[in-house]
Amino acid sequence: MKPYGMTRRLILSLTATLIAFWLIAVTAGVLVMQDEFGEIFDSSLKETAERLTPLVVDDILQSDTTAVPRRLQNLTASPESSYLTYQVRDAKGGVILHSEDIPPTPFPAPLKRGFWENDAARFYTVPAVNDTIFVQVADDNAHREEAALEGGLALLLPLLVLIPVGIFVVWFVVRLSLRPVNELRQAIASKDGGNLASIAPIALPRELQPIIHSVNRLLARLRSTLAAEREFTANSAHELRTPLAGALAQTQLLKKHVRGEEAKSRTVHIEQSLQKLSGLVEKLMQLARAEAGLGSADEVVDLVKVLDVVVADFQRASTAPDRINYVRDAGAELKRRINEDIFAIALRNVIENALHHGSQNEPVLVHLERGGKIRIVNGSPILGKEEIVRIQKRFSRGETSRGSGLGLAIVIALAAQMNATLNLLSPATGRSDGFEAVLTFNGDRAEVG
Repeated sequence: MKPYGMTRRLILSLTATLIAFWLIAVTAGVLVMQDEFGEIFDSSLKETAERLTPLVVDDILQSDTTAVPRRLQNLTASPESSYLTYQVRDAKGGVILHSEDIPPTPFPAPLKRGFWENDAARFYTVPAVNDTIFVQVADDNAHREEAALEGGLALLLPLLVLIPVGIFVVWFVVRLSLRPVNELRQAIASKDGGNLASIAPIALPRELQPIIHSVNRLLARLRSTLAAEREFTANSAHELRTPLAGALAQTQLLKKHVRGEEAKSRTVHIEQSLQKLSGLVEKLMQLARAEAGLGSADEVVDLVKVLDVVVADFQRASTAPDRINYVRDAGAELKRRINEDIFAIALRNVIENALHHGSQNEPVLVHLERGGKIRIVNGSPILGKEEIVRIQKRFSRGETSRGSGLGLAIVIALAAQMNATLNLLSPATGRSDGFEAVLTFNGDRAEVG
C-alpha cells in the first residue's frame, strides 16, 4: 500500500470541507434571498396595483372609456413597464385598458382581491367601484428568477477566487502547524548506531512532548544494551587471548616431543583449532573496537602509506607473494581525517576475505583509483544477490567454512564510522565472474587526489 502524505491529505480534506461549507452557505443564502426577494417583489406589486387603481378609476369615470387616459399613457410608457404590466377589466372580465407591451387577452387571474400566481407570472388584483372595475398588475416570474440567479452568482462567483486563495492559506497553515513534526522527525532520523544520544529539548507542542520522552527512554535502553554487549565482547575476547596463546604455545611445544603419527596428527588438529579460535577472538576484539565509534581523527592522515604497509605485510606473510597484485593509479591520493588503525583493520579484513574465499589459483587485485576509491577483486564463481546479502551478516561464511564470518560485518561497521561505503559486486567489474569489494569514501571529510 502506497503511503500517503499527511500534509497533502490535510490540505485536500480542509479545502474540500471549506468548499462544501461555502456551497451549503451559498445554497442557504439563495433560498433565503429568494424568500426575501419574493416579499420585496410582492410588496412592490401590491403597492403598484393600489396606487394605480385610483388613477384608473378617476380617469375612466371622467373620460371616454374607449380612449386611453393621458396619465395611463405616461405610465405604460415608463421604463418599468417591462417588469410590471397591468390590465383594467370590467365585472364580466373584459379588458378595458392594458399595458401597451401586452396583448388584450385577459389575464388568467380571477377577479378577486389578492395575489394569484401561475407558471408565467404573479398577479395582484384590486377591485374598485363596487366590484365593477378590477385593476390587475402582473410581475413576470422570469424577472424574479433573474434577480435570484444574479444574487446567487454574486455569492458563488467569489468562490472561484477564494478556492485557490483558500488552498494556499490552508497549505501555509498546515505546513506551519506541521513544522514541529518535521523537526521531530529529523531529530529521530539523525539517530543511528553511531549516534544514540538523547534528543535535545526542542520547542514542540504539548501533544508531541511524550514522543520525545518515549524516544529518549528507548535510546537510553539501547545505549545501555549496546554498551553491555560491547563490554562483554571486548572483555571476553581480551580474557581469552592470554590463555589461548598459552595453550597454543604448549601445543606447539608438545608437537615437537610426541611420537607416533596418530599423536602428531591429533596435535596438529588441536593446534589448528586453537589458531582458529585465536583468530576468532581477534575478530571479536576488532568488532568491539568497530562498534566503539573510534573511526575519526583530528588530523588529516595520508592513508596511502597505511595501504602500502598493509599490502606489504600480506605479501611478506603469504607463501605466494605474487598472489597479491597491488596497483595504484598515477597521482592517486587518499587523505582523510580517519584513525589509521581503524582504516588498517578494515583493509586487512577485506583483503583477508579475498584471500580466504577467493579462488586459490587466481591473484587478488588491490587497486587504488584516483578519487580515493579502493577496489579489491578476487576470482570466484558468480554470487547471487541473496548470497551477497547473506555474507554481510555476522558469522556468515558463504560456501566455505574458512574464516570467522565476521570480516565483512566488521568492515561495514568501520565504513560507517569512516564515512565510507562498502559495495559488493559479483561478477566483478569488467569480468564475467569474480567477486569485487569497493570501498568508496564520501566527500564531506575527504581530501583525495
